[in-house]
Amino acid sequence: MAEKTTASIGFEKQIWDAACVLRGNMDASEYKNVVLGLIFLKYISDRFEEKHKELVAEGDGFEEDIDEYTSEGIFFVPQGAWWGDIAEKAHTPEIGTAIDDAMRAIEKENRRLKDILPKNFARPELDKRRLGEVVDLFTNIQMIEHGDEKDILGRTYEYCLSKFAE
Repeated sequence: MAEKTTASIGFEKQIWDAACVLRGNMDASEYKNVVLGLIFLKYISDRFEEKHKELVAEGDGFEEDIDEYTSEGIFFVPQGAWWGDIAEKAHTPEIGTAIDDAMRAIEKENRRLKDILPKNFARPELDKRRLGEVVDLFTNIQMIEHGDEKDILGRTYEYCLSKFAE
């Protein structure tokens, strides 16, 4: 079996394009944190929404049962924090606040994430127009379509960190 590398993820150029949108006059360490935070948010939202659709299709009414997600290692993403909710606000001045609120809501529902997720997207020095453009770019990336391996998030982070280091 061939070893998987970040080159086989399939969307790394899109991720890097998103990072470059933010580059402007922002320090690399700052835009790195923004991009990595959004990667995590997008990934957990995609995984959650995929499982949510499965549960709705089963028709047993378990789509709001947190245990249905956590038993499979999927973080529960409450309404209002789904990626689609964030994407709808991409071109509004409130995009940073929407992302921060989503991070807080996810932390509230997932004790393992308490005080871990970044919640500084609403800060004044972060260009909201550019942040909205990054959200748009991420909206078109379906991370789970590239495999449901738990390692895909780690490989995506690894790829971005290597590019940031360059």
